[in-house]
Amino acid sequence: MNEAPSGHDVVYARIENNPRFRELVHKRQTFAMLLSLIMLVLYVGFILLIAFAPGWLGTPLHAGTNVTRGIPIGIGLIVISFLLTGVYVWRANGEFDRLTQEIMSGVKS
Repeated sequence: MNEAPSGHDVVYARIENNPRFRELVHKRQTFAMLLSLIMLVLYVGFILLIAFAPGWLGTPLHAGTNVTRGIPIGIGLIVISFLLTGVYVWRANGEFDRLTQEIMSGVKS
């Protein structure tokens, strides 16, 4: 039996065929991949430092302290991950939400 497409199916098809939707998907995926790649490179770099330069990471920052180079680098890695998340949220709440609203208003009209 062939059923008539529901109202939701029609709306979904109109969204998928909208060139602004394809633009949104492309921009969002490209941006997410860029931020993911940055985080991956930083994290793998840190792990490689741990693997191949543990002595350098274990060197105290200055005489008389137990704080080594690895501690601020590790904390920096955590801070950078929060900053990159904030950058994504900022762009998602701005440009991506604006594009989504444009798409939805175009589909509903």
